[in-house]
Formats: sequence, C-alpha cells, structure tokens
Amino acid sequence: MPANTNTDKSSSGIGRLVDIMERLRDPKTGCPWDVEQTFASIAPHTIEEAYEVADAIDTGDMNSLKDELGDLLFQVIFYAQMAKEKDVFDLEDIAKSISDKMIRRHPHVFGDNGPEINTAHQQTENWEKVKESERAGKAADDAAQQSALDGVTRALPALLRAIKLQKRAARVGFDWPDAAPVFQKFDEELAEIKHEIAIGDQKALENEVGDLLFTCVNLARKLGVDAETSLRHANQRFEARFRGIEQILWDENRDITDTPLDELEQLWQRVKTNIAQAT
Repeated sequence: MPANTNTDKSSSGIGRLVDIMERLRDPKTGCPWDVEQTFASIAPHTIEEAYEVADAIDTGDMNSLKDELGDLLFQVIFYAQMAKEKDVFDLEDIAKSISDKMIRRHPHVFGDNGPEINTAHQQTENWEKVKESERAGKAADDAAQQSALDGVTRALPALLRAIKLQKRAARVGFDWPDAAPVFQKFDEELAEIKHEIAIGDQKALENEVGDLLFTCVNLARKLGVDAETSLRHANQRFEARFRGIEQILWDENRDITDTPLDELEQLWQRVKTNIAQAT
C-alpha cells in the first residue's frame, strides 16, 4: 500500500513546506531521521547548503540556484519547527525578527528622519553604525565590556572569520594605510616560517603558517580583492587543470601515479594554456 503523501492542499509555498516539516517531525508517524535531529546536528548541513548556493551562483546555473535556495530555506523551516516544539519561537517569530531588523537598519527607507543615503557605500557605513549601536546596547544589558570584535562568530570558516575580524579592527583605526606595509609583513612572516623549519618546532611552525595566511587575507583586503571568492576561484582553476591532466593521461592509457613530476608540470602548463585560450 503506498505511503500517504497528502499535505494540506490549501497550503502552497511556505505554508506547504511548514506542513511537510511538521509531518516529518511527528514522533509517531514522521521520518525517524528527521525526528532525531537537533539544532547541533543540522548546523553542518546548513553550512553545506549555503556553500552550494554560492557554487550555483558561481556557475550561473539558475535552475540549480533555485533548488539550492530551496534546500537552504528548508533548513530555516527545520530550525523553526524544532524551536516551536520547544516553545521558544516559531517561523512567524523569525520573520518578525528579521523584518524589524531590516527596518531598523534602513532608516533612510522606512524612517522619516533617517540619514541621507545615495550610494551603496554610504549604506554599508550606516549599516555598520546601526550594528555597532545594537552591539553596544547588548553589551550594556549584559554589563560587559564592549569589543569591536563582538559578534564575529567563532563558527565561521577560518578564512571568512579572518576577513571579518580584520574589517572590524580596521573600522576603529587598527589598520595599515595601504598595501605596502602588508607586503613587508608577508616577507617577515615567510622568513619566520623558514626559521621554524630550520629549528624543527612544529607547533611554532603551525603558528607562523597561520600568521602568513592571515597576512594573505589582509593583503587581499587592502588590494580590494575578496579573499574567499579569490580562493574559491583558485580551487576551481586547480580542479579544472588537474582534471585536464588526468584526461590527457587517460586518453593515452597512462596512470598519473607512474608519470614523472617534471612531465606532470609540462602537462599542467599545457592544460593551463589550453583553458586560457578557450576562455
């Protein structure tokens, strides 16, 4: 006998999705996997879905983007249902919270006495001022010392968190005026890595490599390059070139593991040139 797939026929869009989520989480008739999930167990899936959205945007695949945004929306519905079960908040509360925030952070659109905003840059500056005011209010409520770095979540991937930490510090004046000193810092960190290699202190070497990576993020920021996007595109270029090498060797019935490194480098340059000429 086929399973009952009926949901509320009067619902469409968001309402239908909420109905589906409630059915999936039903302790008696729902899906065992969905029922046993928690906020913590779902969080990694949310991060993965967000990156899949970014990948669909990168490739320009609108059908894929629609699907991935649906997957991401489902994560929000999932959290809302679990919170509703605990009687802490629901989807309506989430929508109200973000609506209030958007109105608060766009006084030039929704307020009568908001600042004059004519450019995206001005809006970014005003947005950050409002956020700083909100953080100050929370710090006052908590009777805790306020930091310019408050609110930069530790759960962010390391690269994204480095970008946010640097931008926060820069807003209060802790920043180099241009890229020139960052190049000097890069050379300094590279020298320290070589020093630790010679000494053989693995923990110190890990610290120095981290400092070098942090400096690379700083350099990208000072040059007006988004480090996350830049690295993601570098990953894509590497993958395309490496797969190109594999394809050449496959066509020649050869194994990459038996191919000398100097020949692999020649193939790398060949594939790199071919890809560049094709774009």
